[in-house]
Amino acid sequence: MTAEATGVRLSCDGPVATVTLCRPDVLNAQTPAMWRAMSEFSRDLPGDVRVVVVRGEGRAFSAGLDLAVAGASGPGSFAELATLPEQECAARIAEFQAGFTWLHRPDVISVAAVQGHAIGAGFQLALACDLRVLAADAKLSMAEVTLGLVPDLAGTKRLVELVGYARALEICATGRRLDAAEADRIGLATLVVPAAEIDGAVSDLTAGLLAGARDAVVEIKALIAGAAGRSHVDQQRAEREAQTRRLRDLAGRGE
Repeated sequence: MTAEATGVRLSCDGPVATVTLCRPDVLNAQTPAMWRAMSEFSRDLPGDVRVVVVRGEGRAFSAGLDLAVAGASGPGSFAELATLPEQECAARIAEFQAGFTWLHRPDVISVAAVQGHAIGAGFQLALACDLRVLAADAKLSMAEVTLGLVPDLAGTKRLVELVGYARALEICATGRRLDAAEADRIGLATLVVPAAEIDGAVSDLTAGLLAGARDAVVEIKALIAGAAGRSHVDQQRAEREAQTRRLRDLAGRGE
């Protein structure tokens, strides 16, 4: 389907792919059709892509769930989901989550370029990325609680990993808005820049990520991503094993 039909497009320029939410007239509010399209992007990604940048057209990253769609009676609406058997409803939500979780892929580093509002699903999309560059005007909110819902697009674990249990609970349970300065202070932002400089900052970060050897960066991401779930001894073992693979590969003795 076309970007006009789904509201999101994928473009590739060598090792950099860009996912753009392109519904600026509704502040890039998200729909199930967008989530399905984003899930398919993982299959469409060329093998030489190393960095995926996620951004929104216009003045907002994403204002969250499109309530005009979710509140109607068609596919993906609250009304439809509520009529499904529990396991089928959960399976449908798992399909939606796949539009976000592919950004965790071990062979790419994902970067969210966040300007304006990143609310609910928008906040979770930013959290799905490995790194977040925020414009100084960014406003973040996990607003699902205001609709009587929970964050269900794979954002809760990422949020806890970044800011800790107590702060994550407070952010999700209150639905309050965080500005870029607070996001930076509590560890949500990789970088905060003036809004006019966000494109340049993302380009500079991307260049830095591409400067290192691809296989080394893939190993580094795996080490860092798995560190929280390993003991010190297990992490040291993982480091040794990764370094052994790198040494053998550099010496032309890899598999």
